[in-house]
Amino acid sequence: MTDSVTITYSVPEISCGHCKSTIEGAVEGLAGVTSVAVDIDAKTVTIDGGDQDAVVAAIEDVGFDVER
Repeated sequence: MTDSVTITYSVPEISCGHCKSTIEGAVEGLAGVTSVAVDIDAKTVTIDGGDQDAVVAAIEDVGFDVER
C-alpha cells in the first residue's frame, strides 16, 4: 500500500555521513517515496510516502535496526 503519509523512524545506529548516504540510497528508489531525510544527531529517518513495510525492510537490509 502506497500512501502520502510522513513517518519518522528511530534508527539508533546512525552515526555518520556514510550511514546517512547508505540509508538514503536504500530508500530513495522505493515506489511512492517522495523524500528521505536522515538526521544524524537525532538518529532518525523521516520518509514521505511509500510503503512502510518496504521502507523498514530496505533500511534493515542495509544493516540498520529500525524502531517503529
